[in-house]
Amino acid sequence: MKLYCLSGHPTLPCNVLKFKSTTIMLDCGLDTTSVLNFLPLPLVHSPRLSKLPGWVSKDGTINLEKRELLDLSTIDVILISNYHCMMALPYITEHTGFTGTVYATEPTLQIGRLLMEELVNFMERVPKAQSATCWKNKEIQRMLPGPLKDAVEVWTWKRCYSMQEVNSALSKVQLVGYSQKVELFGAVQISPLSSGYSLGSSNWIIQSHHEKVSYVSGSSLLTTHPQPMDQSSLKNSDVLILTGLTQMPTANPDGMLGEFCSNLAMTIRAGGNVLVPCYSSGVIYDLLECLYQFIESANLGTTPFYFISPVANSSLEFSQIFAEWLCHNKQTKVYLPEPPFPHAELIQTNKLKHYPSIHGDFSSEFRQPCVVFTGHPSLRFGDVVHFMELWGKSSLNTIIFTEPDFSYLDALAPYQPLAMKCVYCPIDTRLNFHQVSKLLKEVQPLHVVCPEQYTQPPLSQSHRSDLMLELQPPPMPYRRCSVLNLPFRRRYERVYILPELANSLVPSEIKPGTSVATVSAVLHSKDNKHTLQPPPAPPTKKRKRVIEEPPVVLAPKPLLSGAVPLEAFLATLQKHGISEVKVEETADGHILHLQAEDTLIQLEEDGTHIVCDNNEPLRTTLRDLVLRFLQKL
Repeated sequence: MKLYCLSGHPTLPCNVLKFKSTTIMLDCGLDTTSVLNFLPLPLVHSPRLSKLPGWVSKDGTINLEKRELLDLSTIDVILISNYHCMMALPYITEHTGFTGTVYATEPTLQIGRLLMEELVNFMERVPKAQSATCWKNKEIQRMLPGPLKDAVEVWTWKRCYSMQEVNSALSKVQLVGYSQKVELFGAVQISPLSSGYSLGSSNWIIQSHHEKVSYVSGSSLLTTHPQPMDQSSLKNSDVLILTGLTQMPTANPDGMLGEFCSNLAMTIRAGGNVLVPCYSSGVIYDLLECLYQFIESANLGTTPFYFISPVANSSLEFSQIFAEWLCHNKQTKVYLPEPPFPHAELIQTNKLKHYPSIHGDFSSEFRQPCVVFTGHPSLRFGDVVHFMELWGKSSLNTIIFTEPDFSYLDALAPYQPLAMKCVYCPIDTRLNFHQVSKLLKEVQPLHVVCPEQYTQPPLSQSHRSDLMLELQPPPMPYRRCSVLNLPFRRRYERVYILPELANSLVPSEIKPGTSVATVSAVLHSKDNKHTLQPPPAPPTKKRKRVIEEPPVVLAPKPLLSGAVPLEAFLATLQKHGISEVKVEETADGHILHLQAEDTLIQLEEDGTHIVCDNNEPLRTTLRDLVLRFLQKL
């Protein structure tokens, strides 16, 4: 069993597991942090941005975390744990010769589609006057300013995919439900479990009849909107592959929500606007729910909230219709009937309005001071670029970062000098090190495999041993482009026996409760299923006689079981006149030297050997004495 590690980003994993003749890709995360090396893509012409030095290209390049460690066309299936970890799917299904199947839950598929559609829309609606690729040449790259000149493997950075590629990729997805068992080629069985992180997010169980691998990615034990995490099904794992822990282990999500609300209220009361760069699904549902409870107490009832995204309407609707994927409290609201999320009421009362872009209805209905939720969190493309240009010059306004995927200082770099206030409230509900250590003690896997970043404290906090995994035995770390031989071997395989063959067996009890039987059969293997069948009848020759004689069937030689007890055997030899015996102990048993007879008897755990030259009667006698202590099967 091998694990190929294609991604160096612990929260955007992409690993390939080879297990029992199947090749399984675990997630295909897309690292978009490379866009921080580029200038923003404004929706309207920006004199300030256009005057900046033109060293960097505006071609919407994305870092694709895929390395040629193996031929991706050989992948049989791709398992998706959540919609953030499927953003590279079109690059793999459309450009590598992939012919397999992708498995994901329905919310993961639908919300993943929205995020891809939004990304494509952000890129395609801003026309590029020119496209640059020569800068990827090593000779030219070294002349560029940092950090581009220090970027690694820029030749792997790809242009954004198209909607045609997105639709083609998602057509290969097969939907699965929690705890549903899917058999792969008769070799292994896969099953998704609720991970508690986002709508439809999953951990995966990959198991054969005798081995079990658990894949834990992007999980949460906090009580938010998704179904709670299924922990009990992870027990008895031979190997647990762990990834997708929180990026903010020292930031408490509840505390960050409190800071978010208080900073938002202070800005609005002072007459300023609040900008929240965010994804169109996920944390935004929790932010809106928190604000719903906070608005009246903070006297913000008349403040407009705007959600601007090409997929804003679809995202808000999807969150209301996936009732079976929500936590119990929100499921019960559906049967009252009430909308599970309070943003439905915010929309009905016109406190929350959503628009596909800043053009059209938004420009005529827009009023200030207000709160705007929009993308992209990198501040490099999307409607957020327009608001940064519009509000950045006033100290009354505030930008609040809630997504942990990007360095907020790097995100703000092209907009400096900036007068607006900046607040960093990263909200990451995924497991922290304390929670995952407690979880692993409960489920007790034999081996844990994780990114090497989890086996040592962060460089900025090297004294914090609580910000790393300390397990016994120590976890097996992996890094990008590494190949791990997972530390267990398959020992057993399930074999089926046909009824007619089973009826012919004659079991013999070798110890209380344990019986064995010899069998002569043909092993038939097809689709990773193995069956014992009766052997074919021997070919019969044509005889001249009219009456045919029955075929001679040779009975198999009997098998021997048991052990030869040393003291009892020596006593038996004495009774038969063999008294001069020298006993030598060995690593595997004993050697008996019959000195008068010049004969050796090796008594070992898995066999007995009699070395007797030119004395067949003595050898036969010794053999019969040994057989007295053994059972014949």
